[in-house]
Amino acid sequence: MSRPRSFETFRQSDLVTISELVQLSGLRYSTLKYYVESGLLPFEQLDTGLVRRYPRVAALERLAEIKVCKEEYKMTIQQIIARFKGETYADRP
Repeated sequence: MSRPRSFETFRQSDLVTISELVQLSGLRYSTLKYYVESGLLPFEQLDTGLVRRYPRVAALERLAEIKVCKEEYKMTIQQIIARFKGETYADRP
């Protein structure tokens, strides 16, 4: 079993695990899992150990967009899901 990566290591990684994304974003694990299951937070499935990885920069940008939708535009989670429906990180400018 491999050792967990240090904060500094995964803070600069291209791909991070959901646990690492929890530490980077400050959001709860259950919140991120809900976003994943809702399709708001796309991931890449790696063959090794079937670990899901999230593009660090794109995932943090998406989380920031979700926060703006919730806090500034007072959108419900269903409205946010509809807003991002079918959109991947690659679809963003």
